[in-house]
Amino acid sequence: MPIIAVLKNYKLPWLMQDIGAGLVLTAILIPAGMGYAEAAGLPAIYGLYSTIVPLIAYAIFGPSRILVLGPDSALIPLISATVLPLANGAPLRAISIAGVLAIFSGIICVVAGLARFGFITELLSKPIRYGYLNGIAVTVLISQLPKIFGFSVNGNTIWEELIGLLQGVHDGKTNFTALAIGLSCLLVILILKRLTTKISGVLVAVVAATVVSSIFELSQRSGIVVVGSLPQGLPAFQIPNIAPIEFKTLFSSALAIALVSFADLSVLSRTFAIRGGYKADRNQELIALGIANIAAGLFQGFSVSSSASRTPVAEAAGSKTQITGVVGAICIALVLLFAPMLLQNLPQAALSAVVISAGLAIFEISGTLRLFHLRRFEFVLSIVCFCGVAILGVIQGIFGAVVLALLAFVWSAWRPYSAVLGRIDGIKGYHDIQRHPDARQIPGLVIFRWDAPLFFANAEIFCERVLNAVASAPTVTKWVLVAAEPVTDIDLTAADAIAELDKTLCQARIELCFAELKGPTKDRLKRYGLFTKIGKDDFFPTIGQAVDMYLEVNKVEWHDWDE
Repeated sequence: MPIIAVLKNYKLPWLMQDIGAGLVLTAILIPAGMGYAEAAGLPAIYGLYSTIVPLIAYAIFGPSRILVLGPDSALIPLISATVLPLANGAPLRAISIAGVLAIFSGIICVVAGLARFGFITELLSKPIRYGYLNGIAVTVLISQLPKIFGFSVNGNTIWEELIGLLQGVHDGKTNFTALAIGLSCLLVILILKRLTTKISGVLVAVVAATVVSSIFELSQRSGIVVVGSLPQGLPAFQIPNIAPIEFKTLFSSALAIALVSFADLSVLSRTFAIRGGYKADRNQELIALGIANIAAGLFQGFSVSSSASRTPVAEAAGSKTQITGVVGAICIALVLLFAPMLLQNLPQAALSAVVISAGLAIFEISGTLRLFHLRRFEFVLSIVCFCGVAILGVIQGIFGAVVLALLAFVWSAWRPYSAVLGRIDGIKGYHDIQRHPDARQIPGLVIFRWDAPLFFANAEIFCERVLNAVASAPTVTKWVLVAAEPVTDIDLTAADAIAELDKTLCQARIELCFAELKGPTKDRLKRYGLFTKIGKDDFFPTIGQAVDMYLEVNKVEWHDWDE
């Protein structure tokens, strides 16, 4: 349990920052949880139940210091698509189905974590993280702007929301009181963030907006949207009950939810870990996510994931550890028990300003520009991920960028760089004659370097390039020496191709040799029988030893520079 290490190394000055960040986070968690529950086809109160218990569970088992778990927009379509048809309009049945979904997806995550499947996050490179964050930031901004203007927009895509925003402004739906509150809160947050880190601009803005709204009764007089009173009560332990025949349908949906939630969490966790200067165990992340979902399902909640909008709020508010999440959970519980009317006058525009400020904080403009100047292909990956996240959705965007990255990797291995090597006066070793035109080739010897593993897709290309190097040699070739240090693997197809190449070269009275071949790769050639077929005397530990043997056997006059 990572919480033990956190408490052992906890610093007292962090406590007030964690408490402050938890208070700020509470103001976001409550309306977000209620809204996501309604979007999933469940009563609003169950969104808060899905927030309280997972926050505590992740604080105990989660390795990330400030990650916030709870109901998430990426999961809502999957949950509603499963719950609504099966529930058939019965609220209690919908709650049971959603709870079983959460438990099933949690079990899948725990099993995957124990099986150490966290390596999947290695596919999420920096360009993908940049694109993900920028896409999330734009999505958050556009989704919250209508609320700043005081009206709502119904849209399933970013374009529909943007068109709805422009149409609403054009039709005169803007509530200027809400707009003034939203912009004022946003300015307060941004200015205080720039001036000092000791005062939480988010907390100041939320409290001030609530006080002003209450004093002047803006909900009644100006028609602004406020949070309203909350239902009273805490979640109870309850094992959801469904028919066994429905398990198959729910399991497939739970698998999809587990994949979506882990893909979302892994990007966010890794990003904030890098920004915070610490490491988060990927397999522990899976386990913590699973436990949080199981806990949610057992306490009348539904499936949860990391939040790309609420986590930056916690970071911006000064969160230091998982204690922030615990404070947030306790605050929600206290509000539900003793003060369900506390936030009833909090303007929705103020909440939107908080979310927008968090969205602005996660933009990665400088990193993306650096990719543009240094690695154009990685910049393209970032843009693909950005467009996918912003236009298609989080998972589609990440998946598209990962597929493109894998295709690029396969292409680089399929058509790798290769070089003919020569000797340069004054420089040790053997070097690419294309990059060093003054390099001298040893008469009758072609030293060929292949910069990739040899496998079925590139085996024929390897043979073709070797023969081209022989044909382009300045003198009649007697030996071909493959500088094989970069060759980390040779599959059976490639081994057969090498055997055919050796046969072709032998017919031309050219000997095929290898130098610097790694032990495990050489062992594979022995199992294939190729090591014996070529001849163990044709494998050399170093290029230098191979060259010395070539000069001695073939009586070649060669004057090297004096080292």
